[in-house]
Order: sequence, then C-alpha cells, then structure tokens
Amino acid sequence: MKPQRRAPSQKETDLRAFAWLSIAAAVVTIALKSVAAWVTGSVGLLSDAFESAVNLVAAVVALIALGAAARPPDHRHPFGRGKAEYLSAGTEGGMIFVAAVAIVWTAIERLITPQPVEQFGVGLLISSAATVINLVVGLTLIRQGRRHRSITLEADGKHLLTDVWTSVGVLVGVGVVALTGWNRLDPILALAVGINILVTGFGLLRRSGAGLLDVALPAADQDRIAAVLRRYEESGITFHALRTREAGRQRFVYVHVLVPGAWTVQQGHDLLEELERDIAVALPGVTTFTHLEPLEDPASHADQHLGDARFRE
Repeated sequence: MKPQRRAPSQKETDLRAFAWLSIAAAVVTIALKSVAAWVTGSVGLLSDAFESAVNLVAAVVALIALGAAARPPDHRHPFGRGKAEYLSAGTEGGMIFVAAVAIVWTAIERLITPQPVEQFGVGLLISSAATVINLVVGLTLIRQGRRHRSITLEADGKHLLTDVWTSVGVLVGVGVVALTGWNRLDPILALAVGINILVTGFGLLRRSGAGLLDVALPAADQDRIAAVLRRYEESGITFHALRTREAGRQRFVYVHVLVPGAWTVQQGHDLLEELERDIAVALPGVTTFTHLEPLEDPASHADQHLGDARFRE
C-alpha cells in the first residue's frame, strides 16, 4: 500500500494565534462580567461570568491541542497527532457541563431566596461590552475553523457564540427585572442559561467522540472522491474497499485499485501517482493510500468487504 505525500504548498497553517486570541477575549470578558455581576448583584450576570471562565479553560486546552496537532508525523505517530483536537473539544464539552451545574445550583439558591438587582445601567453597559467582544472573536474562530478544518477552533467559536446568545438573554432579563421588579426572573434566566450550556456541551462531546472513533469523511468529501474514481472507471479501471476517515484537520483515503494483470509495475505506479494527485486536487491536504491488485486474480476480490464506503451513486 503506497501513501501519497502532500505537496509543500499544502502545509497546514499554525492556528495557535487564534487560540491566543480566544484566551485574551476570555480574560477580558471574565473581568467585565464579574464587575457587572458585582455591581448589580445579578445571579444571571454571575452565571454569564462562570461561562466565560469555562471559555478561558477551553481556550488554554485548545492552545495545547493545536500545538500537538501541528507537530509533524514521526516514528511513534506516523499518522500525526490530529486527534488531539478531538480531545480538546471533548474537554471543552466536559468543562461546559461543570459550568452548567454551577450555574443551575446558584440559580436554584437565588430562586428560593430572591434578592433585588441594583445599578442596572452600569451592569448592563459593562456586560454588553463583553458580549460584543465574544461575538467578534466567536465569529472569527468559526470562520477560521471551517477554513482550516479545525474542530478545536470551530468548537471554541461556537461556544463563544453560545455565550453571546445567553448573554443577550440575561441582559434582556435583567432589563425586564428593572422594569417590572420581579426579582425571580433573574434566577429563572440563569436556569435557562444552564440548560442551554448543557445542550452545547452534549453536542461537543458527541462530535469529539465520533472523531475518536474514526468516523468517515462527510458526504460532500466522499462525493468528490467518487467523482474522481468514476472518471477512471470509464477507462476500465476498477476500485473497491474504499474507506475514509478524519483526524482533526487531517483526512485519509484508502482504496484498492484493480488493473489488468499484464500491466507492468511502471504502468501501475504511474496510474496510482495520477490517481493520488487527482484526489489531492479534489480534497486539498488529503493523504491517500492506494493498493494495486490484478483484476483477473480471484484473491483480489476477496477483500471487497473492507469498508462499506462505496462511492456514492
């Protein structure tokens, strides 16, 4: 089985600068939201500050994971360390659950013994500034995560956007408390924030778990591979045992190529080189493993059971 090496022009971008951006944003928003919670006494704003603390821990873990994933393959890690990004996303999901429990616990206590919220204007202004920072940084992380196929950045960005929407809900709720004087609305909103965070954490854990279990490439990527293979089938080349997987930003394709047994080694080699180049054009940065087999040999067809990922019709 022959692996195809990626071209130097496809060198992966070091994404740790975006993790540092996330860390800086988390530090600033923790400070702002903590001050807002302190001056108002709002448990809703306090719950918002808790979530930003989780953002800071997640950003630090993301920085470590991105550093590990960026390291080149070696003799102990021949496929690289791309799965470190799934560990980061899983850790962030777990931290989200911890924050959610803390938020719910605090909200229940305040729901039982409600306290008035004070100095609304100052608190709302400070918390609004923190929300704008999270919005800008979150959109940046998601855009860069999708551009570079980094689940770590995308998860961190989605977490920040979740923080934005919960912050908006809390700010609206605190404003309603100021207008109506119904103090129990503040902890009720904090409970809603906690539940929303739990949903986000579950989604991150599910996606990171799928990646650690070598889930196949998305359907759109498989369609691109299928289109390449169909072009070769038109010239009489046959394929089977097509399998795909991803590890963070890394994508891998495995396929058996059946050619006439009378072909020379050079003919087979040239075909595989061309096929691997075409797949790399369809999926930039992919690593393809091809296995050449004689079409007429019955043993060549004995391994068709390998992988159910046949090219899509």
